[in-house]
Amino acid sequence: MSSSVTERSPQPTSSSLSRREGGPSALNTETGRTTIADGVVSKIAGIATREIDGVHALGGGAARTIGALRERIPGSKTNVSQGVTVEVGEEEAAVDVDIIAEYGIAIADLAAGIRRNVIVAVERMTGMTVTEVNVSVLDVHLPTEDTSEDE
Repeated sequence: MSSSVTERSPQPTSSSLSRREGGPSALNTETGRTTIADGVVSKIAGIATREIDGVHALGGGAARTIGALRERIPGSKTNVSQGVTVEVGEEEAAVDVDIIAEYGIAIADLAAGIRRNVIVAVERMTGMTVTEVNVSVLDVHLPTEDTSEDE
């Protein structure tokens, strides 16, 4: 006697069917349509990424340099979407995040935490479905780099 495990696909619900058929969703209803700008999704993803322990900074070298200069100008604000690129459709979003990781952090675990936090934040705040979160680790920040920057 052989036993096999058969995975059953979840049955489509009426809400998932109506989305696929162009019916009402959280963003498109019978009474109107809600559109969300790329910049909104980018800010949400940037803030969600910065919340994760082990993320030293977002963005590549040039973006971080410009951001550091901008922060020194009185009255300027931090660019929370620095290092974040998004593609936003009507009901879906894809996110790319460029980070500098802290030395000693398990990068695979860090990326998984970033993905989880970004997906939860974007989906909760926008009602969109996040199709993917790509994390690019551009560098590792060493604790000794802080002391040489302060001098």
